[in-house]
Amino acid sequence: MTTAAVPALRDLAAGLEHCFFFDAVEDSYDIADAAGQIPRWLDGSWYVNGPSRFERAGRRYRHWLDGDGMVCSLRFENGRARFVNRFVRTPKWMAEETAGRFLYRAFGTSFPGDLLRRNVMLESPVNVSVFRYGPRLLAFGEQSLPYELDPDTLETRGEFDFGGRLNELSPFAAHAKIDRGLLNFGISFSADRPMLNTYEFDEAGALTRRRYPLDQPYSLHDFGFTPSHLVFFLSPLLMKFDRFRSDGVSVVDALTWEPELGARILITPRAGCPDPPITVEAGGGYSLHVINCYETDAHLIVDVLLLDAPVYSEYQPLPDLFANVPRCRPVRYVIDLAARELLAVCPMPYPHAPDFPSIDPARAGKSYSDFWMLGIPDQGKPGRKFFSHLAHGSWERGDVGDVYQAPAGEYLCAEPCFVANPRDPDDAIVICEHFRPAERASSILLFHAFDVRRGPIASLPLQHPIHPGFHSTFARSDRGPAE
Repeated sequence: MTTAAVPALRDLAAGLEHCFFFDAVEDSYDIADAAGQIPRWLDGSWYVNGPSRFERAGRRYRHWLDGDGMVCSLRFENGRARFVNRFVRTPKWMAEETAGRFLYRAFGTSFPGDLLRRNVMLESPVNVSVFRYGPRLLAFGEQSLPYELDPDTLETRGEFDFGGRLNELSPFAAHAKIDRGLLNFGISFSADRPMLNTYEFDEAGALTRRRYPLDQPYSLHDFGFTPSHLVFFLSPLLMKFDRFRSDGVSVVDALTWEPELGARILITPRAGCPDPPITVEAGGGYSLHVINCYETDAHLIVDVLLLDAPVYSEYQPLPDLFANVPRCRPVRYVIDLAARELLAVCPMPYPHAPDFPSIDPARAGKSYSDFWMLGIPDQGKPGRKFFSHLAHGSWERGDVGDVYQAPAGEYLCAEPCFVANPRDPDDAIVICEHFRPAERASSILLFHAFDVRRGPIASLPLQHPIHPGFHSTFARSDRGPAE
């Protein structure tokens, strides 16, 4: 790369401040002037959650994870779409709305006099994920109870404690899964007795909760599951909770990367499975997100996006994101459960710092091949950057050979969301958020899932920009598929 090319790369990313520093507008309207064709079989609601509002009263958040949760939805029916977005009305949001300024410590930002919940933990902005659990729509943040929202208006109904089975201090992660009910986990951080808590709610709401001692206070964001097991990739990124409490630092500043400890895969039994928990040494690296897990007659397959080092530090300072984003690639681990040993590690070539992996939700915990993710094609080059690839990988092919590149200076945001035609699973789309900084404009793009390189089949312009989101999901309508 020539010296002259460096300013050009920086110029392309110069608009990233327009992705974050603007006042989000809550609204509800029918999408007009959509380009392309919305499939008429697409019937239901797409939801995405992500951080919003990064500056207030002269103070700016430093980190992408700091903003208040804003949930957006697109309701599809008969080839049309209606957009709704609203902030999640958490205690943090309401108190700061009244005060007109930031009051609480955030994931990556601390300041003199900042507040904590019960002087113990972050007051969660509930800004990571959202999905339907039975008739309910739940928005999730890290280490906190979810919030129930109205599925149509997105109005906040309140904190959801699963009928009193959990409380506000229950550690509860942002990456719950749906499978015969709801699955989740949480880490109880302690200097001498860190603990993994697992939760399995059956379809009637009954809870099976188990606790497993950990040798380190692992910072853990995601997990995988199969019909018999829960799977945790324990990277050596450790949460020094005493620093967070006594030194008044942010979560990011209380995390330490200790690669000499190596990585492990912890496998715990689900309700009804008699297997004991096992731990398998997994070499090194850091995994923020699991792609999927499944079991064969003899093996457990664990697929993750594996980074050379943690990525949270690359989410700051806004807007200079991903300036030194580490290498990342999809990696498959093959484990012999009977022998309790790792048999193979199979990386897939894709050198573009992928994140936000997704699959067909009907294949979660089962054998599968295809997955989708966002990528940063300028990984390894200097300067701020952001996602501009939508990449489709295939374990059957062994590559990421189907890639869409957004136009120069434009970005793709949020987890790609796979939706299949209920009458033809080979006819499927992927929904993705799109941001054009030069115009300060957002749109939602629809792609053919198995041929994303062709570009979007439909582009749905929004009346106001929305901030880059995190995790998304799709809930089918109960009306049945359209003809």
